[in-house]
Parts: sequence; structure tokens; C-alpha cells
Amino acid sequence: MLKQAENIIDNAQLHDDKEDVASNDSGNRPFTDVLNKNISRRSVLAGSVTAAAAGFFAPAVSASLGGMSRNNDRINRELVGFKPVAISDVADVRMPTISEDYEYQSFIPWGTPIEPGITNEYAGDPNTRPTSAEAELQVGIGHDGMWFFPIDFDLQMQYGRRYRARSDEGMLCINHEFGRNSHVLGKSGPESLEDVRLSQHVHGVSVLRIKEHFDGWRVESSPNARRITVNTPVEFSGPAASSSLLQNPAGNMPLGTVNNCGSGPTPWGTYLTCEENFNGYFGSSTMSSDEFNAARTEEQARYGFDFDGFGYGWHFFDQRFDLTDPNYVNEQNRFGWIVEIDPFDGTKKPVKRTAMGRFKHEAVAIAESADGRIAAYMGDDQRFDYCYKYVSNEPWRDVIERGDSPLDDGKLFVARYNDDGTGEWLELSINNPLLAERFSDQAELLIYARVAADILGATPMDRPEWTTIGKNGEVYWTLTNNSQRQLANAANPQTPNSDGHIIRTTDAGDHMGNTFTWEIFLLAADTRGTEGVFTDPDLAWSDASGRLFIGTDGGQPDGLQDQLTVIDTNKERPEAKRLLVGVANDEVTGFTATPDRRTAFVNLQHPGDGDPSRTNFPAAPDGVTIPRDSTLVLRRKNGAVIGS
Repeated sequence: MLKQAENIIDNAQLHDDKEDVASNDSGNRPFTDVLNKNISRRSVLAGSVTAAAAGFFAPAVSASLGGMSRNNDRINRELVGFKPVAISDVADVRMPTISEDYEYQSFIPWGTPIEPGITNEYAGDPNTRPTSAEAELQVGIGHDGMWFFPIDFDLQMQYGRRYRARSDEGMLCINHEFGRNSHVLGKSGPESLEDVRLSQHVHGVSVLRIKEHFDGWRVESSPNARRITVNTPVEFSGPAASSSLLQNPAGNMPLGTVNNCGSGPTPWGTYLTCEENFNGYFGSSTMSSDEFNAARTEEQARYGFDFDGFGYGWHFFDQRFDLTDPNYVNEQNRFGWIVEIDPFDGTKKPVKRTAMGRFKHEAVAIAESADGRIAAYMGDDQRFDYCYKYVSNEPWRDVIERGDSPLDDGKLFVARYNDDGTGEWLELSINNPLLAERFSDQAELLIYARVAADILGATPMDRPEWTTIGKNGEVYWTLTNNSQRQLANAANPQTPNSDGHIIRTTDAGDHMGNTFTWEIFLLAADTRGTEGVFTDPDLAWSDASGRLFIGTDGGQPDGLQDQLTVIDTNKERPEAKRLLVGVANDEVTGFTATPDRRTAFVNLQHPGDGDPSRTNFPAAPDGVTIPRDSTLVLRRKNGAVIGS
């Protein structure tokens, strides 16, 4: 066993290679075929940006004392009026480059104690790593989706718009998507269960209490601060909660969440974290690749399971992740869900909401209809996979008041895009005879939602990632890229699609209808050759004024690293302005803002891919210190809203 573990290859292309291998062989009509018929509908991004330089800050308390953000918007003639970072400004990719109108603070890097004094900090010493016990009390690695909940959220709910929620203190929930063995362990693979536990404990979610002081933001003590890892007790709810497909012969209790990528808040003040590439943590300790491929089920193939996963090697020391251990035959089905976490009650178990389906959830954005029901928009992040929507059956306030969840009682849909700019939401229901032939009940259908979507003829997309709700209720979907696409369609127009694009959809019936209209909002390839060039859109966040923030994940043109751009969606020909450029080999991901929108938080994930010769961020460049995933606190120097 040890010899096998030592031979694990640490996949340096983890985010660009194995996790993106398509597993959809349904033959459904691809989106690019649709898009070619409708290419004239897209809006072309045009324009240029001006020069800017980097800046740093220790944030002032004034951010919590100013007026409403809508008044700040009126100060600026341009909704997105800051001086963008020019390509020529990016001189040293070991540190971030930010617009000269902005300032930033590096905050909560990997290894930060989740409460002051609760454990030691890991500061990037290359000669040591945290223990697994220490890691359970530290901020994890792979910073991704996150959300800021003001500490007085209950008063905000009680008084609504009449109450100005605090913007200087709150609970911050932050995802920890992944960390390579070489980065976390300092070696290519685990050699013991302790190594596996360390790797497991830097994954998951951190829940922190944070507060702004005169010299910057700090982590505070709180009874609700906690780490949620692969080994934290969780529970299932909804139609599949009691399914035999979620039970193991070992009788082990449900534990953990993993590969937590994007996220989203609920209107009732809880945090939704999304399990994406969960398949990569499983493997076989007894089979070769050929043997496993011959034995694996249709469902395992559709969800991308193989004999060694992404090379983490957990399955050599933790039976739960061994696909060929008969005692844990259904452990794999316990991952791939949206998980709800209460940031204000550290005693509550995280809940996996099965009504929202099992697939590689990237992120979730919730819209509320006039009658109080909710629609949750979700992407399945893999080449040739689908866009989904969940709709609650009742108004969320009524359901919450009686002690139930709006995320347990509703309908799940998958999208089919038509050539003419329209589309249908196809319900994934056991009442459909096509699905009743394949599945025994709704629980099995939801556990294998990808297979059900294949049967209904959903449109395969170019890696649907983040979703966000625009100011008028429209939905923006980022399609990051698809280098394997050979046939184009209206919604996926490029072959191959190496740069990615953004789609804008509008649902009929105030988000409750079964049809929608769509258009190409932006083709990233159209930005090439301009000062505002960016590719591989991933993160998406829209504010109430119509600013769309886009973070990128992929090789950027013209010597740039991944970046954060801002677009005014009110313009007919929107212009992308570059607010921030990250450090070498990072990804810019995760975004949240305080209620006054004067402070924002964004993440730099896997800086330098963990290689100190590329960057030592957030430490000053020294060529030695291990780089650590970190959150940046952003603020405009004049105190205006973020993105202005």
C-alpha cells in the first residue's frame, strides 16, 4: 500500500487537465450548434482602458459610517469610472497589481487561526507543515466562493430596507476548494493516515467572525467560528435523504464536504457551498486503470470516477474513499451536493439539500419572485455539461416560519437552448415516463441527475461555472472554456472555445416559468487585441446598480495573470475594465461585499501553484516562503462603492 502511495503523481495541471475531461457521451445537441444559428444576437464587448498603478492600504473605519451606496453611485458620472490597470502596469507578477484608485489588504491566508490564540499560525515555512489537528483550527487552502453576513442580519431581516445593516463586522463563510499534495504536504503523495487527514482538513469551509479596525480587518473570537472539513458530521434532507443509495454496509454516519468551489447566500441568511470535483478524491487501492474502467458502472463513468482520481491518494489510507471497498460502496454518492451552513449557529450540522440535484456544482444564485418563491440557478462545471434551475414550491418565508426548508420541496430543471434565442426548462421528474423507465424513484433520479438530464436532451455547454442575478432579474452564466469542442451551436459558438464566454438569460413568469430567452452577452475572444483583454471568465457577481464583476481562471493573454474586471451591464456595448491582476499562476475567484458596498473581498487561489520560486504571496518576495491562498480586502480610496 505504501509503495502505491509513494508512486502517486502530483498533478501540476490539476485545474486544467483531469478534472475537465468530458464524461458526457449522451450525444445531445451541443450548444455551439445552437449558437451558430443565432450568432447575430450576441453583444460584442468593445472599448479600451487607461493606465493605472498598484496600491496598498490599511482600511479606515469610515467605510462603516458613510451614506447609502445608491448615493455614492450618483457621485460618479461613469458607473465603472475607476482608472483600470493597463497591461504595461503589470511589471512584477509576484505581487498583485491594482487600480491606482483602489487599495487592498491581504487577509486570512491559509494557516490563519479561525479564532485568535486558538492555535499557531502556519506562515509558509517550507521546512514544516501544520499537523492535521492544527489544520482543523486554521483557515484552509484553495480559497474560493465566500459570503459576508452582517453581524446584525436578524435586524436587517426584521426591518428590511429601513434598517441599514452593519458593514464593519460580520460572519465570513469561505470555501476551500483544493490543495495539491506538493503544496499542502510538501511531497507528491501521502505516506500515512496523518498525511491524509492533513490534506482533508485543509479542504472544506471556514466560518469566521471578522471586524474592521482602524488598521484593517481582523479575525475575532466567536462561538460560531468553525472549520467544516471532510470529516465533519453532516446530514441529508429532501427527497433522497433516506435513499439506500446514500447508505453504506459499514453503517458510517454521513461526514464532510469537499472540493467546495462557488457559493451563494439564501434570503434567510444561510450559506450555500457547492461541491464540485468530488470524484477526484476517490480511487481504487486494488485495481489498475484498465481493470477499474472495465468494472465501473454507467453512473460512475458519467460522474468521472477513475482508479486514481486526481492523485490525492486518500483511498490508500481512508476506506471511505476507496471505490472498491464493499463496506463503503455508496460513499461516492454522498458528495456532489449543495450544502447549507448556518453562519450564526455553530452547533447546527451542515445540511446537504438533495432536491437541488447531484452534479459538479460550481456556484448558485438565488432570485426571489414577487410571490416569495425562490429560483436557484446552478452550473455543472465540466465540458459538455448543463445549466440547471431549482424552484421552490412555496414562498420561502412561509416554509421557514414553520421550521422547514424551501430547498427541500421544489422542482429541478435542466436547460435546453434553441436556435432562435429561446429555451426550455425541462423538469427532472419521475412523473416523466422517459425518466420513470430509467429510475426507480425521485431519489435515484436526483442522485444521478446528470443521467436524467442526458435522457431529456439538455444542451451540453462549455463548462457552466458561476451564476449571478443582474439588477433587473436577468441571469449571467460564465462559460469558462472548452478546448475539446468541435461542433459549434448558437449558445456555444466557438470551436474550440479556448477563451470562454458569458450568456445572459431572462426567465418567463418572474423566474417561475418553464421557458426563457437568451443571448450571448460576451465572447472573451472579442476582447483580444484590446487593452481590456481577458479570457476564461469564471467568478461572476452583480451589484444592484448593474456592475458585473468577472474573475478569471485560465491562461490570460498579453503576459497577464488572472484578473478581476468590472463591466457596466447598462451599456449596449459594455466595456471591461481591469480592477486587479493577480500573482503568478493564481486564479482570481470568490467575491462578496459589505452591505454598503464600500468594501469587497476577493480571493487569490493557489498563488504560484504553491511554488515559492514563482511568488511568495502574501509574504514579500524572498524565493523561499511557501505562497498561501489569501483573501484581498478591496476598497476605493475615495470611499465610493466598489467597482465605481
